[in-house]
Amino acid sequence: MKARNGTLWLFILPGLILYSIFFIVPAGSSLLLSLTNWDGMTYRFDWVGLKHYGDLAQDPIFGKALSNNVKFSLTVIIFQFGLSLFFAILVMKNTKLNVFYRTIFFFPTVVSSVSIGFIWMFVYDPNIGSLNLLLNSLGLDSLARSWLGEPNLAIYSIAFVQFWGHTGQVMIIFIAGLQSIPKDLYEVANIEGASKWNAFRYVTWPLLAPSAAIVLAYTTIQSFKSFDLIISMTDGGPNNASEILSTFMYHQAFTYYSFGYATASAVVLMLIIMVVTYFQFRLLKADRVVY
Repeated sequence: MKARNGTLWLFILPGLILYSIFFIVPAGSSLLLSLTNWDGMTYRFDWVGLKHYGDLAQDPIFGKALSNNVKFSLTVIIFQFGLSLFFAILVMKNTKLNVFYRTIFFFPTVVSSVSIGFIWMFVYDPNIGSLNLLLNSLGLDSLARSWLGEPNLAIYSIAFVQFWGHTGQVMIIFIAGLQSIPKDLYEVANIEGASKWNAFRYVTWPLLAPSAAIVLAYTTIQSFKSFDLIISMTDGGPNNASEILSTFMYHQAFTYYSFGYATASAVVLMLIIMVVTYFQFRLLKADRVVY
């Protein structure tokens, strides 16, 4: 038994060491750093305790960034989840264009986020952007906007780009989940006279719950840590209208050189993601699904 346990630890130890190096140690260091007033330029680490967390609670820019992040994340999660599931079901049908559809939907995921950001900056340009030109050509001039320049539109315009760029990747997860469902169940449902909606509701969806849980966790994490799109498209503007927690951290650290304060906001972000992801898995009860 001891020899067997030793063998098990031999296989577990490398992964445990890597996990400690790349997660536990950085997380612990960040927590300690958030309790200091380090400026990132010197070796002075003045202990301030929980002061940064109290300041975050009263910081209007942090509050704005948190509010924007919630709007951004909800928009991305709802649309990306729904569209990815719809497209996954669509391409699962046996047609000659399946490979073409999968390639088209997946293509944006292989392009860097910064490149996507610059492309969509031109699309959204109020003067020469293709979106406004299209609206004008259709006689919908009243709908033309400064999509990244209006405070109430900027965050949603970027959210659209976010789920446009990642929908194909999420679709692949759903396709894998759909392919794992036994076809016999659909045959039984068809024999019993179940409609397509009832087959989806009582067969597809319950068995797709593990994949749905992964998708929700993935999209939540991606939306909360989205950074490159916003930095490349608006840099958090106009007037902090598209500032989210990740860009708030960046600006605090590299614009104001308040690394301790920035790290405190990073700790808050990590806790938010952990709590939201935990409740998502609890809600879907992915671990209780039986095939």
